Amino acid sequence: MLLDSFGRVATDLRVSLTDRCNLRCTYCMPPEGLDWLPKPELLTAEEIMRLVAIGVERLGITEVRYTGGEPLLRRELTEIVARTTGLRPRPQVSLTTNGIGLARLAGALAGAGLDRVNVSLDTLDKDVFVRLAHRDRLRDVLAGLSGAAEAGLLPVKVNTVLMRGINDHEAVALLEFCLERGYELRFIEQMPLDAQHGWTREGMVTADEILAVLSARFDLTPADPVERGSAPAELFLVDGGPARVGVIGSVTRPFCGACDRVRITADGQVRNCLFATEESDLRGAMRAGASDAELAERWKAAVRGKRAGHGIDDPSFLQPARPMSAIGG
Repeated sequence: MLLDSFGRVATDLRVSLTDRCNLRCTYCMPPEGLDWLPKPELLTAEEIMRLVAIGVERLGITEVRYTGGEPLLRRELTEIVARTTGLRPRPQVSLTTNGIGLARLAGALAGAGLDRVNVSLDTLDKDVFVRLAHRDRLRDVLAGLSGAAEAGLLPVKVNTVLMRGINDHEAVALLEFCLERGYELRFIEQMPLDAQHGWTREGMVTADEILAVLSARFDLTPADPVERGSAPAELFLVDGGPARVGVIGSVTRPFCGACDRVRITADGQVRNCLFATEESDLRGAMRAGASDAELAERWKAAVRGKRAGHGIDDPSFLQPARPMSAIGG
């Protein structure tokens, strides 16, 4: 098992397939973009599958989520998904995406065995989308959501980050939009993971604020906490259910005590926490000839060093050097 010193077991693996993205969302990167990783530094599809197989077959990983950057930009994505769903024991396989290109690929991904998708959608307003993402691609994101639903990648989950003074007035409209289409909405507090290091607690729209706005329009009833398990979202039944909405209070309502996640970056580094300031290199060891058993031991050692919490409230907190696009959500 991937066991840390606090007794938490990592069973949920997030694998970044690329640090590249076709949007420039302000909570992630500057409008001009970033310097992408050189191709030789990226894990190949074979290397990705070797590490994922070690995680599933040797270390107890039961869920694999492919992320980025934007994972749809990875040419071998469908092949990687198919090979992952072919592992035994079969893990649950999901994808976090901005939705651009999903309308075209959803059917193939479903055919490869993909279980579900999380699609980022922060606004329903074209002008606000351009202001947030610096690209005019809202229509493509909405098409991607529809395509995922039509392909049976259910439940289609929507991730929304509210930015004060930009899109925070859209919380109710976004939930109504998702309820009408059967999507499951998750509001996520903005985290200090932007490349510009411009995040401030004062500028963040908190979970309490989100719930207050939604409660003025909908009847929200807390869902069964047992069902939540280690999931990051606090779930609420909307108007008695069965529709639900989630709020992920990553900053103000941390769920570190139940965290079961571990991450591998696109260049093969293990991160035992989204906010870790240290990484453990699997790519270098793998390319130097390490055996599967040796790679598994390196991975276990990396997880053992996981801290009790992300420490954002601690005066000594340091934002990770890598932004979200380079870490992988």
